[in-house]
Amino acid sequence: MSSGVEQHDPRACDGALAKAFTFLGKRWNGVILATLMSGPATFSGLRRAVGSISDSVLSDRLVELAGAGLVTREVCEGPPVSVTYQLTEADQSLMPVLDELADWARTHLTLQ
Repeated sequence: MSSGVEQHDPRACDGALAKAFTFLGKRWNGVILATLMSGPATFSGLRRAVGSISDSVLSDRLVELAGAGLVTREVCEGPPVSVTYQLTEADQSLMPVLDELADWARTHLTLQ
């Protein structure tokens, strides 16, 4: 007889954790967030800091991160007009976790 409560397989990954890794593991998302940890940056500043990312992919990722509520986009009228990206409060709360993950990787993973 079923109690109506869904049983959780203890070996299954927590759904929220799987969602977080899927989002942060998407190419460039984690790198962009980590780059913004040191403070706001312009589009061109992000492109230089991130490296081999194309303008269109960077633009797509920034739209995605903004849509998730992790990054804000501020247009400064200038002249010249510039756009600055920065982390939101929601993303600020993620930073200690990313710091811990980076420490773990430095200790336990052979980086190449």
